[in-house]
Amino acid sequence: MPVAGTTREIKVSEAQNQPDDELEFIDDEPEAGSATGHESLRKSWRVLIVDDDPDVHSTTVLALRNTQILHRPLHFLHTYSASQTRELLQHEHDIAVILLDVVMENEDAGLRLVKTIREDHGMNETRIILRTGQPGYAPEIDAIRDYDINDYKTKSELTRNKLYTTLTAAIRSYEQIRTINASRRGLDMIVQASAELMALHGVRNFAAGVITQIAALLGLAPEGLVCAQESSTSVDAGSDEVTVIAAAGRYADLINRPLDAINDPEIRAALTRCLHDQRNLYDGPGTTLFFQGNAHRDVAAYLDTRETLDDIDRRLLEVFCTNIAVGFDNAALFSRLHSFAYYDQLSRLPNRIHFITQIDRRLATHDHADQILALVDLDHFAETNDALGHRFGDQLLQEVAARLKQAVGDQVVVARVSGDTFGLLGPTSQLSPSYIMGLFNDPFVIDGQELMVSITCGVLSLSDAGSSGGEALKDANIALKRAKQRNRGEINYFTREMSVEIQERVMLLQALRQAFDNERLFMVYQPQVSLVTRKAIGLEALIRWRDDDGKFIAPDRFIPLAEHSGLIVNIGEWVMRVACHQQARLARAGYGYLRMAINVSVAQFRHPRFPYMLKRAIEDSGCDPACIELEITESMAMVEADFLLQTLDKLKESGITVAVDDFGTGFSSLSYLQRLKVDRLKIDRAFVNEITDSERGAKIPEMVIQLSHKLGLKVIAEGVEDLAQADVLQNLGCHEAQGYYFGRPMEPSALMDWLAAQKD
Repeated sequence: MPVAGTTREIKVSEAQNQPDDELEFIDDEPEAGSATGHESLRKSWRVLIVDDDPDVHSTTVLALRNTQILHRPLHFLHTYSASQTRELLQHEHDIAVILLDVVMENEDAGLRLVKTIREDHGMNETRIILRTGQPGYAPEIDAIRDYDINDYKTKSELTRNKLYTTLTAAIRSYEQIRTINASRRGLDMIVQASAELMALHGVRNFAAGVITQIAALLGLAPEGLVCAQESSTSVDAGSDEVTVIAAAGRYADLINRPLDAINDPEIRAALTRCLHDQRNLYDGPGTTLFFQGNAHRDVAAYLDTRETLDDIDRRLLEVFCTNIAVGFDNAALFSRLHSFAYYDQLSRLPNRIHFITQIDRRLATHDHADQILALVDLDHFAETNDALGHRFGDQLLQEVAARLKQAVGDQVVVARVSGDTFGLLGPTSQLSPSYIMGLFNDPFVIDGQELMVSITCGVLSLSDAGSSGGEALKDANIALKRAKQRNRGEINYFTREMSVEIQERVMLLQALRQAFDNERLFMVYQPQVSLVTRKAIGLEALIRWRDDDGKFIAPDRFIPLAEHSGLIVNIGEWVMRVACHQQARLARAGYGYLRMAINVSVAQFRHPRFPYMLKRAIEDSGCDPACIELEITESMAMVEADFLLQTLDKLKESGITVAVDDFGTGFSSLSYLQRLKVDRLKIDRAFVNEITDSERGAKIPEMVIQLSHKLGLKVIAEGVEDLAQADVLQNLGCHEAQGYYFGRPMEPSALMDWLAAQKD
């Protein structure tokens, strides 16, 4: 009889030449790595005999000697008391059947042990067969039902055949329950794995997650790799590139390596065959799984499985592969969407969004003060595109991207932030102005044609940057725009004053919009007089802005903002309507002879509805078109001459007149001046101010006046502030004048008083 408190395991020998009565005793806990360990036991049905009679143990083993049930041999575990059994079950769980004696230490020790097995150890799959040598101690029907007891036999009933039949039925039941439970647990794990994998972004992260999830599904350590095949044909894997996209364990250093980098030829062969046959393989050195993808991107995963997988594991893996194959496609789609969202598809550089993210990361570091942000703009790229074609322009952008990326190194981020503008972000020592400009000293060769490219740069030190990448990029762009306005081909550094100026302009523009909407803008009128009679012959309509505090905003501050923003179109239409109505009121008051001069900007003239706006203003007001004069600038007349010629010809058909304002400040083309058929030239106030200072100061006004006479045009001088200036202009032959000497700009009520005084 065994010593109390010990457990022994008896293995039924399968050797055909071994005597029938010979038993082989082995240690309770096999040594790690031995053939008697978990790997060999998994192929056998493990049966636990619990009985306080050693003869029952021996008899049972002898009765089932050389027996296989469902094509697998038996392994027996032995305990001789309920306490021994509880101790054994602390570390033994893979038990198919327990042959349990009802009466051991006491009359219900076996039944109480059943409760321990089911409830405390949760062994619900293990089948329990109760045996007793005392039929009077048979368990009640409720106990058999409540504790899931598979069978109950008296020991005298268990002959060899009956024992075999009973054990076969129990093992079959155990296998069915285990299969159902394993499948359920496996499916739950697959569902959970799918959810976890779908949360991983990118094909490589997804592939790495697949290794982890398959290993967890099989209860193994994550040792394996995943290969992706980029193929133009899905038939011959050998002709297509296969790359390791994820790896774990001892294969970790193979990531981003080709299939040939795998040292083990059997693993290479298994992966190649898996991709070629497009099916899972279980007969190789491990397990190789196939995931069919769209767009000719098939995937194969290899895992170290040191024993053949059973049917349950294989079926679960088939379900897993089918389910996860879609995940690879989704991960690939996410990667493509990520690429479109964060990378420029032409240059393959980070785009504006990604670049801002990189700036944010640099700003979060302690040494960001030693970093600079440079925006590189290609000069005259639009003209190159128009002259040589968009294909040539695209190639040029690609060549610029490649040169920048190759030249600056890994510490510098290179991005394409807009059409022909590139961003550089890196250490100040690597991005000096001379270095950046020097990158464009050599020509670019496009389709065999050499092209020199100059650049304009806006540079910002991150020490001067705000709190976000978006603000930093905005400030660098301010510096770039300032450089482009001043002189292309130069580098301009951002200063805080630039930002303040921009903010003031934005605030002023917002205030201008509100002022226009809230009718805070108003019109004044400055008299224009004949230098011969010194009487009023016309008026110039001028816009004024008084803010909520009663302060005046100078026109030279807000008019350029209105022109730049496009607000000038609406404001200009309002000015025309008010001026036309004022002229009509003057006519009704007896001053119908007064000409009304209205300033018109380039943006107004370019607007396709401008002729209609002017026509409607004249018709609605009822004023005389012959008393309406449009004032255009000299620079506008020269630059927009062809366009103005067509537009003004139509407008002049209605009877209006045209004056060229600020004449003499630009470089006039007399041929254009003659073709435009203007009616009046206006001498700029800058020349009038100097007309009495010296003989030379009167030369330009004299020249303009003589030119006007020769062309048959009227001439008017603005900015006349004293009698001496008026007299000189009159002596030179100037026809008309306006200025403070004759009258300041006046609101309508004051104007009426001034005109009344003129009659006296």
